Amino acid sequence: MKKVLSLVLAALMILTMVVSFVACTGGNEDGVLKVGAIMVGDESEGYTLAHMNGMEEAIKVIKEKTGKEIQLVYKKKVEESDDCSKAAKALIADGCKLIVSNSYGHQDYMYTVASEYKDINFVSMTGDFGSICGLKNLFNAFTGVYESRYVSGVVAGLKLKELIDNDQINTATNTVDGKYKIGYVGAFPYAEVVSGYTAFYLGIKSVVDNIQMEVVYTQSWFSEALEAEAAKYLMSQGCVIIGQHADSTGAPSAVQSAHEKGEYTNVYSVGYNVDMLSAAPDVALTSAANNWEVCYEAIFTAALEGKAIPQDLAYGYKDNGVAITALGKACAEGTLGEVDRTIAALKAGDLQVFDVSKFTVGGEHITEAKVDLSYYDFSGAVPQVVYQGEEKNAVKTAKGITYFEESTLRSAPYFSLRIDGIVENSDKTFGTN
Repeated sequence: MKKVLSLVLAALMILTMVVSFVACTGGNEDGVLKVGAIMVGDESEGYTLAHMNGMEEAIKVIKEKTGKEIQLVYKKKVEESDDCSKAAKALIADGCKLIVSNSYGHQDYMYTVASEYKDINFVSMTGDFGSICGLKNLFNAFTGVYESRYVSGVVAGLKLKELIDNDQINTATNTVDGKYKIGYVGAFPYAEVVSGYTAFYLGIKSVVDNIQMEVVYTQSWFSEALEAEAAKYLMSQGCVIIGQHADSTGAPSAVQSAHEKGEYTNVYSVGYNVDMLSAAPDVALTSAANNWEVCYEAIFTAALEGKAIPQDLAYGYKDNGVAITALGKACAEGTLGEVDRTIAALKAGDLQVFDVSKFTVGGEHITEAKVDLSYYDFSGAVPQVVYQGEEKNAVKTAKGITYFEESTLRSAPYFSLRIDGIVENSDKTFGTN
């Protein structure tokens, strides 16, 4: 009787292990991985479109490589509120074993649902506390997009140099203290945006040293009207290059419109996420972009194979995780060759975006940069630690270069130094007139 009971218990244990394995790896009975995708926008918004294209391309690549199937279920235009929790629970009820979201503001709600459904894996793209929150089923991922922002800055710098060499710069309006004016439309003053605009600035500065960049904020990730208004303001201030970390075509469209009207004929635009040439064919130079396919392929493959999903995944040029989009017809001659050389140097580690010898903070070169990886609640008068993380020095030396090491201590950007040469105009508001 004991022998029979032991066999029964053993069988039950095996069955439990199989069920647990299926739940944790995302495998359904038919072998198809069902993935729920919570998107802050939809196809009409560049950032979300880039994510959707990346996921669908990853599914295609995995199918070609392994023959395995992945079913994708979307929840689009999900606000950064409890709507995210509801969307995640609806996807779980629909049979999804892996849930991904593409907005930083979704992270808290993903955590809440992940705490309740510990047999489901959750990936919060651009999130920052997956590794320190105590959950084994919540992950963060991003890309090394600061690298493609640097390269897009090189493209812009070459155009600026061409304008200077051809005497197409009005020094009375397009310079300040002898420095050529650059503009940047940012969404919010977060580390992700600071990291990106600093990389863009340094890319331009690698070609034309005497520049000053003004950054303004729309306080919105996606607003064609506000981004257009911000670009118009920067053009009125004499900026000849307009970069962006915002998700619509508002800024490049405004630059194109000004060009067509003859208002600002020597101003050019660098976009983000997607090719902006259709919106600004005469003035768009390129866009900094993420190759989300590589990131999603790694995540989906791990889930399919029952392996651990990588925590704090961040792929740069070396892993084909970032890129710039097609070069516009307005680009300076020789741009493609310089872009190729820059990318090759980044891949080889012979060039570092945040080389500390290339910038100063308060007139001084930095020798260390301590980064507190804790997660804070900033809603009160005094910030409170929610999840305790380590404090680490982000400055390191490799191949004779001392640099700030971005997106390695965690995937989400943490470069928040305000370097000399960039004016952050936080007081300028848009959409209030």
